[in-house]
Amino acid sequence: MRALAFATLLTATLPVVALSACKDTTRPDGGSGPLAVGAEVPALSAPDHRGETVDLRNMPGSFVVYFYPRDGTPGCTKEACAFRDAWSRYEAAEVAVVGVSTDSVESHREFAETHQLPFALVSDVSQSWASAFGVATRLGMSERISFLVGPQGRIAKVYPGVDPGVHASEVLEDAAVLTRADTH
Repeated sequence: MRALAFATLLTATLPVVALSACKDTTRPDGGSGPLAVGAEVPALSAPDHRGETVDLRNMPGSFVVYFYPRDGTPGCTKEACAFRDAWSRYEAAEVAVVGVSTDSVESHREFAETHQLPFALVSDVSQSWASAFGVATRLGMSERISFLVGPQGRIAKVYPGVDPGVHASEVLEDAAVLTRADTH
């Protein structure tokens, strides 16, 4: 009888727990869900793990903002290291990379040092960046999604459900297409 009562209580509370674990993806601009292609990049700025200011409205050229769940986890490490391994190609293409998660600046610093990451990592503890981009969070972690921003400061491509192993190459190919289109 006691087991049945516990199972009933657990079943009755699970939907509430699951719903409260997800942050609403209503954006400050009133929209919902991830920003769409063509949307203006949000006016966000914050110090990265090195103390340098990342100001999205003043980034030169194209750049990618990639949201990831947690520093040091297998998928997040694979994705960050793929960007690192392609870094010379990103520099040659003049495409900046900004990684964003809800981890602390110190966690980002350790993650970047451990894996020799040459790009900016922004701490989004308040989840204001996730909110502005319409990125869902669950249990305090951002979903894995990226946004390629073109030279005019508009979202050029959205990458939901990223495959961490191939994502860096995919973004670089799309950025090259943007650059060619921008010069013609």
